[in-house]
Amino acid sequence: MLVVKNLHAAYGRIPILTGVSFALEPGEYLGILGHNGMGKTTLMRALMGSLPTTAGSVTFDNRDVTRLAAHARSRLGIGLVPQGREIFPSLTVMENLRMGLASAKREDPAVIDDVLSEFPRLVRLLDRRGGALSGGEQQLLALARCLCTRPRLVLLDEPTEGIQPSIIEEIIETLLRLKHKHSIAMILVEQNLDFITSLSQRVLTIQKGRITGEINPNDLKDSEAVASYVGMTMS
Repeated sequence: MLVVKNLHAAYGRIPILTGVSFALEPGEYLGILGHNGMGKTTLMRALMGSLPTTAGSVTFDNRDVTRLAAHARSRLGIGLVPQGREIFPSLTVMENLRMGLASAKREDPAVIDDVLSEFPRLVRLLDRRGGALSGGEQQLLALARCLCTRPRLVLLDEPTEGIQPSIIEEIIETLLRLKHKHSIAMILVEQNLDFITSLSQRVLTIQKGRITGEINPNDLKDSEAVASYVGMTMS
């Protein structure tokens, strides 16, 4: 589904990605693990097209999308749930979902009803402004808004940041359900080891803007193995 070859990206003259390469199968959930500042969010932005790349290529569904803008990639089936959620705080939950629908390839109001069936917690909050939601509710809204575009690949960046454990479990259950029902593929950037273990079929490690290895998700339960790959400690 996705092939990334020797991808480079920078902020101005500061290089961040220095040759990222990996592939993703249809319906696969892939985790990417690494410390802050190692290029995880930059990679997600580069895959979405919101950050131009300086070298390398991105192929999605056998189509070279390296030079395509973010809105064009969205219409091909790539969706991003960014770090920090980036919902519209002054808009209601329903209006946020409609904003997601507006960026879809084909606007179908029934899509919102389908998405809400996967997020029952949001149904009673439809008239509430996004800024009044808890952090966990905002994360659910950001994910639901992304799904309104009917993506085949979801890029999920640090979804558990600042979220209560009960909603983290709800997000895990929702994502597993979506995988089985709709065969959505996902690239997950996360530092919560329990979360990434629960969802990922493979986990890649990233250091200094380069993929440095692959670790079996089951090995993330071993603190020594995690430390040897990325120098992280179990929380």
